Amino acid sequence: MRQINRVAVLGAGVMGATIAAHLANAGLEVLLLDIVPKELDKKEEAKGLTLESPAVRNRIAANGLQGLLKMKPAPLYLKEYAAQIEVGNLEDDLGKLKQCDWIIEVVIEYMPIKLDLLKKIVPNLAPGAILSTNTSGLSVNEMAAVLPPEVKKNFLATHFFNPPRYMRLMEIVPCTDTDPEVMTGLADFIADRLGKGIVYAKDTTNFIANRIGTYAIYKGIEHMVEMEMSVEEVDAVAGPATARPKSAAFRTADLVGLDVLAHVGTNSYDLLPDDEERAVFKLPDFMKQMIENGQLGNKTKQGFYKKEMIDGKKQIFFYDHNSGDYKPLAKPKFASVQNVKQVDDPAQKVKMVLGASDKGAEFAWKSIRDTLIYTVNRIPEIADDVVNIDNAMRWGFNWEIGPFEMFDAIGVAAFVKRAEKDGVKVPDCLQGVETFYRFSENGQKEYFDLLKKEYVPVPVKEGQIQIDILKKTGNVVEKNANCSIVDLGDGIFGFEFHSKMNAISGDILAYTHKAIKRAEGEGVGLVIGNHGANFSVGANLMMVAVALAEGAYEDINMAIRSFQKATMAVKYAKVPVVTAPFGMALGGGAEYCLHSDAVNAYAETYMGLVEIGVGLLPAGGGTKEMSMRAIQLAAQYKTDVQPFIIKNFEQIAMAKVSMGAAELYNMDYMRNGDSISMDIDKLIGDAKQKALALSVNYRPKKCAENLPAPGRGIAAAIKSQLWNMQMGKFITEYEAEMGTMIAQVMCGGDVNPGTMISEEYLLQLERESFLKLCGNKKTAQRIQHMLKTGKPLRN
Repeated sequence: MRQINRVAVLGAGVMGATIAAHLANAGLEVLLLDIVPKELDKKEEAKGLTLESPAVRNRIAANGLQGLLKMKPAPLYLKEYAAQIEVGNLEDDLGKLKQCDWIIEVVIEYMPIKLDLLKKIVPNLAPGAILSTNTSGLSVNEMAAVLPPEVKKNFLATHFFNPPRYMRLMEIVPCTDTDPEVMTGLADFIADRLGKGIVYAKDTTNFIANRIGTYAIYKGIEHMVEMEMSVEEVDAVAGPATARPKSAAFRTADLVGLDVLAHVGTNSYDLLPDDEERAVFKLPDFMKQMIENGQLGNKTKQGFYKKEMIDGKKQIFFYDHNSGDYKPLAKPKFASVQNVKQVDDPAQKVKMVLGASDKGAEFAWKSIRDTLIYTVNRIPEIADDVVNIDNAMRWGFNWEIGPFEMFDAIGVAAFVKRAEKDGVKVPDCLQGVETFYRFSENGQKEYFDLLKKEYVPVPVKEGQIQIDILKKTGNVVEKNANCSIVDLGDGIFGFEFHSKMNAISGDILAYTHKAIKRAEGEGVGLVIGNHGANFSVGANLMMVAVALAEGAYEDINMAIRSFQKATMAVKYAKVPVVTAPFGMALGGGAEYCLHSDAVNAYAETYMGLVEIGVGLLPAGGGTKEMSMRAIQLAAQYKTDVQPFIIKNFEQIAMAKVSMGAAELYNMDYMRNGDSISMDIDKLIGDAKQKALALSVNYRPKKCAENLPAPGRGIAAAIKSQLWNMQMGKFITEYEAEMGTMIAQVMCGGDVNPGTMISEEYLLQLERESFLKLCGNKKTAQRIQHMLKTGKPLRN
């Protein structure tokens, strides 16, 4: 397949513009085109422009580009990436398509318009260029019918999910004439460069995720009405309690838009006359009325939920589908849901909820039962295997486990028996299936192929390392309840956290030394990474809370010393240590990264030193490290250290968290030599390759001894700014106190500028300041509030 460097996006609406943004995130050159306006707007008239002015003719695409800079959540990793996008229009700039390797059509979901555009652009395509449509469910073959044979072989659907930066799913749908090598080549490119999870769908209405996801919501509505339940009650069950996202059913509908959901459902109803559940997709009368009333969800600020200010306080209401009115949240508490609040394993949650006997459990069973049966009946109509369907629902609708993984959680035989007891017709193909997923004797993960009636290997990407599978094949070197040391091969060991939320506990600190010793004695490098929901949310606050309650300050001192020794062991190991953060890497998680030789981060990494949120400062070496980095940058550029110290101080004092890995370079949390992986499946493999590369000529570092302290003058300047903010009531007295302590540590204490200090001295200042803050009652209050609510407290 030809190399892809330049991509054209045809259509600059929200979807087209955000696809263009993500292509720019990947470092590609992008051409964004849209139609020519038919009339001037008031600003253009005031400037004396005409319909022939380039600014007017390119206005729609230019507005799409400008909108990216204001959009939230941000579609661009960095705003400067917008410079990768060139704008134009579909009349003057079609000739530029000859310079593009991939052209993506993203115009309105209306077949006649799509067909006209495809015919229009064909003469401007370069030989071998790939052409794709972003349709969410229109027929790919109907579009292909207007294309010449040489273009058809390079034509397919590439269905991005909204928002493209954050939604991992990419549904790829070939037409009858698509060259298989073109399809697989493009799929590999999209996975590697755009970080997408690829599923292969059939040319059927709404493809995979929207077909199943919309059915699940509509069927849930049907059961809600039959069981006389409320919108709020359904969402209490159809969310995390049953391995679905927090948005559950109706908050998902509000997020997507009721009009969009209705459009997808109506497509299924109109275009699937032979679907055995066609009637389910008929738009409910109350939803039709809501849409007519403009109650479309988040975009109109009212849908199944709405927020209002009542007596100065925000109050949330839910839509009563019986009366058509909004009612205050009643916060239903089903015992079946309450019982799984502390359960992390999604499969176990599903099994427990369905095994309960209250009304919530009854709804969960009926809605899941019908959704799973419907899904089984869609093979091979919408996809050939269970893996593509499970991946589509996890990546496209944020289910924690897919439909066939739910079968395994329930037990296939148990499911069949219970469904038959209900009098529901069960697909014949389920008879005799023990489980949809299993591990073979050699540790390979397999799935049951419903078409072949046999188990086949789950595909694994080249370069992908799956720690869970390595652990099943005898590669665990040492382990405890919260972490494992795993042999990744080629002399590289892996250190995996698997505690609750990957919080860093005492045994993880102890095993850090064991992991390093193992890599030093038997290998050439170490990778710190895992496959959890997040890299690490930081230190285990419960340990600190208990110690504070007991007044055990010496225990806290020992714990901080242990944390510092662990991160310093990472920094000064005799072999390279590479961290592979992703998702949240907060507090102690960030400190592990700061002390590693290199960081290989997933693109969506949200890193920050956030300890001030619980009334503390980073004391696992984080404050020390950010002080040292400021000092070293000033020395490197032979300039004043103050601006570097102030920038790093602000990041700690304001608990700044990156909104993606690309921001970590400007925050000085990542540096030259660090890298970003777009494909999370290859994150550990990429980190391993970096460790191997560093090991070739690795030179261990020595603890820093002669660091010129920034000094008391800079600390005083920061303290003065804090005082001004306190007087202006922007921060509290306690926050000013915390900020002062952070500044004193970062500036090397009460010393003259240029006084030579050591790394160990900075660590000592960290410990002393941490313990002082622990002695303040407000710190204990903040920690307790964080443990209870998950949110910081201002006091």
